[in-house]
Amino acid sequence: MARASALVLILAGLLGATPAGAEHEVYYRYVVLGFVTDARGRPLAGRPVELVRDKTGFSYLDETDATGFYLIVSRLGDESAGERLTLMVGATTLVLTARFDPANHTDDRATRVDLEGPTLVERSSSFRSTLINALAH
Repeated sequence: MARASALVLILAGLLGATPAGAEHEVYYRYVVLGFVTDARGRPLAGRPVELVRDKTGFSYLDETDATGFYLIVSRLGDESAGERLTLMVGATTLVLTARFDPANHTDDRATRVDLEGPTLVERSSSFRSTLINALAH
């Protein structure tokens, strides 16, 4: 249910709609999504994924679906540009930097990170196409 709500909020942002409440605006969130696969590229379902805001220690959680897909919506405002986030899938971790222009309140603030076997790989440029594909299913 949480994933469906997150997808609806992101879809509303993509379509230009304004959901009630400022916390749902693009400038109050940072989205991390991706796929978790084994070394042979097979999706791993039911894997816990955690994104930790290093500054506060607050965690955002999700679990991969049948295709290995996960989506985490964290609450970061304009002042959080450049902040460190730690993504964890099992024992594998990757420190991310929240990269976005704090003056831009239109474009998504997000990245894609895939776990391929033992390695987390960031693919920021693939975020939007991955999100659109996830919304279509």
